[in-house]
Amino acid sequence: MKMANIFKKLFDGMFPFGKSNGFVAITAALACLLFSGETAFSQNIPQETEAIGAVHFLNSLGAVSSVSRRGETMEGTVRCMKYTGLRWLRTGYEDNAPVGDFIQLHRQAKTKVSYGLLSGHSDLQRLITDARQLAKAGALLALEGSNEPNNWGITYMGEKGGGRDSWLPVAKLHRDLYAAVRNDPDLRTYPVWSTCETGAQTDNAGLQFLSVPEGASTLMPAGTTFADAANCHNYITHPSWHGLHNNQTWLSADPSKNCPVDGLYGNFGNTWLNHFEGYTEEELARLPKVTTETGYAVSPKDGVTEEVQARLYLNLYLSQFKRGWQYTAVYLLKGRANEPEHESYAFYTLDYKPKQAARYMHNFTSVLADDKDVRRPGKLSYVICDQPETTHDLLLQKSNGHFVLVLWGERFADGGTDRISLRFGKKHRQITVYDPTVSVSAVRTFERTDSLTLDVSDHPLILEIEK
Repeated sequence: MKMANIFKKLFDGMFPFGKSNGFVAITAALACLLFSGETAFSQNIPQETEAIGAVHFLNSLGAVSSVSRRGETMEGTVRCMKYTGLRWLRTGYEDNAPVGDFIQLHRQAKTKVSYGLLSGHSDLQRLITDARQLAKAGALLALEGSNEPNNWGITYMGEKGGGRDSWLPVAKLHRDLYAAVRNDPDLRTYPVWSTCETGAQTDNAGLQFLSVPEGASTLMPAGTTFADAANCHNYITHPSWHGLHNNQTWLSADPSKNCPVDGLYGNFGNTWLNHFEGYTEEELARLPKVTTETGYAVSPKDGVTEEVQARLYLNLYLSQFKRGWQYTAVYLLKGRANEPEHESYAFYTLDYKPKQAARYMHNFTSVLADDKDVRRPGKLSYVICDQPETTHDLLLQKSNGHFVLVLWGERFADGGTDRISLRFGKKHRQITVYDPTVSVSAVRTFERTDSLTLDVSDHPLILEIEK
């Protein structure tokens, strides 16, 4: 595109906006041109992006909870779920909470649960029996295997497994769990999530695969199937990656070997303990995956205050979803009475006081709120001019037809701010900007414009776009 034509387009479009919006449009477009030639400008031309139904993102938002045990109450859990807008909980039978409690929670707060064996347990019959009741009530999201067998060994069919022992008993347990679910008429349509921390296998049982492929040379034979989705505990910090970093949550969600935490690659690509080969990086990028634990404890010495944690958690859910994680559960919903030190991870204190993370999540889900799927998501033409590496975007669409463009910044190490320029393929009637760290109300509104500038730092901004 010739430079003269570019400026002609700018000034021809100025007056229909009005003086104020015309200035914004010109400022945004000039920012795309500044310090760049015509070749660079051509890379900043709006491109069509297909939206994802907002309800799918909202359904991915979860937490870990004992629901009505460990100092948690049914009344309190219902209240927490309604306020935060989270839609599912990771739980199981290890706390001996009655299945009826999970059904009651679903009826009162529409909460679904992933139901698992959890730490050190192997009673498949109980898991299947309970899951049938949950499925019948519409409360079941998925079934899950053992929780961290490296830390909580299991005994199955008289054999000890996990920890420093052989992982063959763990593999046999999950093989049988998968078969039991697939052969059950009430459960066969529900996904099975794998055990986690498969990177800690002491021997090559094959749990780094969802289904063992031919030629894998694992102890379990080719064709053995364990799960439908890989399950990770990719906390957004790690002893080898201490403190706050730019792109903290984005890098933690990376499915490749570049992930700096205990992520997908170290558990399903090349196991972190004994380096058993699993999936290639190309295969990992497409692998169905979920996170049943993640988070970052409040730690003032590391610079993680309640405020920083709250911003990290908003970004975390977005980065996970954008990078292909189907479901994400933050550890924890509420501090537990038997583990009071874990309150530093939670949305709520031991006495049910909402922390900043809960308040921001309330604002975030309130703005995005939607319960209906979009049958045929539309496409929005836009570009973030010279997009900084710490700025990310996710395009959603509500059932009312409005596009929702979520932008989030990951400037945690330096506390900086990026001024970004957005250009759209056409003028939009109204673009409303929300900041969940401020309130549920709009912070800015643009009318009849096809470009705008915004400051992005360390949390999301939500743009609702009316055609």
